[in-house]
Amino acid sequence: MVKEELYVFDGELRSRLGVFCGVDEAGRGPLAGPVCCAAVILKDESRFDWLDDSKKVTKSRREELYGEITAQAEAWHVELIDNDTIDEINILEATMLGMKKCIEALGCGAAAIDGNRAPKTDAECVTVVKGDAKSASIAAASILAKVTRDRFMDDLAEKYPQYGFEKHRGYPTKAHYEAIKQYGMTEYHRKSFLKKIH
Repeated sequence: MVKEELYVFDGELRSRLGVFCGVDEAGRGPLAGPVCCAAVILKDESRFDWLDDSKKVTKSRREELYGEITAQAEAWHVELIDNDTIDEINILEATMLGMKKCIEALGCGAAAIDGNRAPKTDAECVTVVKGDAKSASIAAASILAKVTRDRFMDDLAEKYPQYGFEKHRGYPTKAHYEAIKQYGMTEYHRKSFLKKIH
């Protein structure tokens, strides 16, 4: 099942911008772990079954798409910005930093950014609100960001099994707050998000 409208949208962007990368992030809201940003340059002819906003795609399909996108994309790059940096410069600036690093790693002259904020970079940036549901390139970036971050949190779950990271991925659930109250914070928790607790 290919959502052709995602590729039509990218074709229109390509006619305006030339070669561009789609950029998205995962993990702005959690209490723990990094924010993950990704940028993807898709080939004009690329088509992926089930590609969509990563939140609308099942875990198994996200994993499949991750493999297909990383194998077939013209270029791609992922950046993890850690919780200490988030605490130091705030989550918005950390996200912008990750996006900037992704765009510059690809050496891309233009970028389509999910949301309404763009990083300060020499590339020509256009923002696309809900872009992961409109653009194939942004949707591809959302898949890479989400899968990379989920894998990171799964690894963290093995290191700290008492927190249940494999279930909530660090997001502010009741179970997560209860674990923090019982066991305290790990080195991966965002202290600036947890001022009331620590």
